Amino acid sequence: MFDPENPPEISAQSWLNTDQPVTLKNSRGKVVVMTAFQMLCSGSIKHALPQASRIAKSFQRDEVEVIGLHMVFERHAEMGADKLAAFVKEQELAFPIAIDKPGKKALQDLPQTMAAYEIQGTPTILLFDRQGRLRRHYLGQVDDLRLGAEIMALAIEDAKSPRDASLEIERRLHATLSDPHDHDHHGHDHGGHDHVHGPGCNHGHDHDHAQEHVHGPGCGHDHSHDHAAPSAADANKAVADAVAAQLRAKR
Repeated sequence: MFDPENPPEISAQSWLNTDQPVTLKNSRGKVVVMTAFQMLCSGSIKHALPQASRIAKSFQRDEVEVIGLHMVFERHAEMGADKLAAFVKEQELAFPIAIDKPGKKALQDLPQTMAAYEIQGTPTILLFDRQGRLRRHYLGQVDDLRLGAEIMALAIEDAKSPRDASLEIERRLHATLSDPHDHDHHGHDHGGHDHVHGPGCNHGHDHDHAQEHVHGPGCGHDHSHDHAAPSAADANKAVADAVAAQLRAKR
C-alpha cells in the first residue's frame, strides 16, 4: 500500500543541473515540487516544464525546491541521457533533474521511481509538504494559479506543524479553490464531457485529463488510480473526512 506520509525516495541513475543529488530526506523543511516528464512528451514540453521553470524563478529555493524527474517508459532509444542533456540546455531548464533508474528489465519494466509512485503518465506533478509528506499528485496540466496557491499554502505550514494545522490548511484550500472540473460558473456547456487539459503521454492508459489525487496528512490511499477521475471537491472532502477520522482516533 502506498503511504503518502512516508513516500519513497527518488531512485536516480544520474542528475543534471546539480553536483549533489537532491533527496526528499534532505529537502525536508522545504516544500518540494516534483515534475515528472519525458522530453518527447508534448504536454511536458508545452506546459509542465515551462511551469516548473516559472515556479523555480518565483520562489526562494531555501523555501521551495523544484525537481525534475525524467522517466522514460517508451521510445527509449530516442531519450537517452546525452539527448536529455542537450534538451535541457536547449530548453534552458535550470532546476535539478533526476534521470529515473530503469526497471530490472529496462525495456519492459517501468522506471523505478515511476513504479514506486504508481505514476500513470507524463506530465505528473507531485507536491510534498515541509514534513516530507506527499500532499498532491496531479496527472496532466495544472493551472498556474491553482498550483501556486497550493504551494503557498504548504509554504505557510511550519516544518513542525501539528496535524490539526495541516488539516485546517486542507479545509481552507477546499473552501477557497474552485473545482477545476466544474465549469458551470463560466457559463459554458461542454455537453457533459470532461474538459481536456492538454496532451500528455501514458503507458497504456488514455489519460489526457488532469487527474488529481489529494493526499493530505494521514491519508493512506491504496493509490489505485481510479480512471473515473474524481472531482477535486470530492477528493478534498474525502481527504478531510479521512484525516478528521484519524485525528479523532489519536485523541
